Amino acid sequence: MKKTLVLGASLKPERYSNLAVNRLLDKGIKTEAFGLRVGTIREVDIKTDFEDFQDIHTVTLYIGKKHQSEYINKILQLQPERVIFNPGTENPELYEILKKNGIEVEVACTLVLLGTGQY
Repeated sequence: MKKTLVLGASLKPERYSNLAVNRLLDKGIKTEAFGLRVGTIREVDIKTDFEDFQDIHTVTLYIGKKHQSEYINKILQLQPERVIFNPGTENPELYEILKKNGIEVEVACTLVLLGTGQY
């Protein structure tokens, strides 16, 4: 089954990244989460080490452009098929790096994609 990594997951229920984890699970999508703090959203453990992730199909970003450079190589090592740039995470320089590495770039809202059946 295709697996999604929520990059920038938050334990705070009002955060969009937290909502994304919940909605992905509601849709039956295998979900992993990376965040700054260890914790759990339903049955998904938020991890703080990228070594824990394998077979990731989609990375959905909830980290702003300012902090994305820390994760570029880690994303490339995961070799996902696509990266979704949610509102507030737009980064044309990163789009080009990903595309040059054969990774699809989607500038969209994960919550909207899930809600409209386009995920």
